[in-house]
Amino acid sequence: MDTTPNPKAVIDADSFTVRRTIHINAPRDKVWRTVTEPELVSQWFGELTLTGTGAGALGSIGWPGNRRVPIRVDAFDPPSLVSYRWCNEEGPLPDAVDDERSTVFTFTLEEVPDGTQLTVVESGFEHVTDPTGLMSDHRGGWDAELDKLVQLLEGGA
Repeated sequence: MDTTPNPKAVIDADSFTVRRTIHINAPRDKVWRTVTEPELVSQWFGELTLTGTGAGALGSIGWPGNRRVPIRVDAFDPPSLVSYRWCNEEGPLPDAVDDERSTVFTFTLEEVPDGTQLTVVESGFEHVTDPTGLMSDHRGGWDAELDKLVQLLEGGA
């Protein structure tokens, strides 16, 4: 798969975060729907299922051949910000999101000339068993998954 010309994700080991900012040549409302509506999220990220809408919605996310992990919408401010908390460590998973063993990824959307600037920041890695390993894994994940998002939205899908 070709990658987009957007910068790659970066790790800030001091703050235990992974961050990536990209430009998408699509209107903010279209990007918003594609990062918040489960059927659209499932087209570029993992298969997302949620019960309810907005902050407090609960569900799971998974990829083919992998386990499903619990997820919760923590913040919801259309069309600018959505935060998801998920449990994605190795080992046994709880049935629901465990605030003590989870990370949070936040999408912030800003309208810019020729489209939308989307920033994802995933934080909370200091609460997992292997912060360095999981940050490295998720840095690569955000590169791949957000490139798929750009291709989906800019490809006319």
